[in-house]
Amino acid sequence: MSDLTHLDERGNARMVDIGAKDETHRIAIASAAVYMQPETLQRIADGTVPKGDVLGVARVAGIMAAKRTAELIPLCHPLMLTKVAVDFELDPERNAVRIQAHVETVGKTGVEMEALTAVSIAALTIYDMLKAVDRGMVISDIQLEEKRGGKSGDWRRAARGQSIA
Repeated sequence: MSDLTHLDERGNARMVDIGAKDETHRIAIASAAVYMQPETLQRIADGTVPKGDVLGVARVAGIMAAKRTAELIPLCHPLMLTKVAVDFELDPERNAVRIQAHVETVGKTGVEMEALTAVSIAALTIYDMLKAVDRGMVISDIQLEEKRGGKSGDWRRAARGQSIA
């Protein structure tokens, strides 16, 4: 049985043993979107949301979530992150806030889960701060965009959801 599995020799769940892996620079970029009414998006742009700076709070929440991924996702390794950036783009054509997280480490395992957790929690924070004015918001499109480093190499999402190496 491979050492890089979440199952032990009896088929029970366990944390993957990464002890023999080399430390490398690893990067993951994930994205998500929150779709809303045009008036809600405009309130974010104008800074007139009653709860305050929606994107500022969501940025901090996303960064904090990335740092705590091992506490949230079973069997994830706790990692020393060297960079976490959470950025937003208002998309008036689609009435959406687009979210992107860029996470880095130098370690024995990747940071895909940390990047995905960051965008998920940032999206939930946006929803929480705006739910009083728009309960119909939709959180969607949570996905890994790119990963670099590690034994499995680099990967990036192609345009229509196809992967390319």
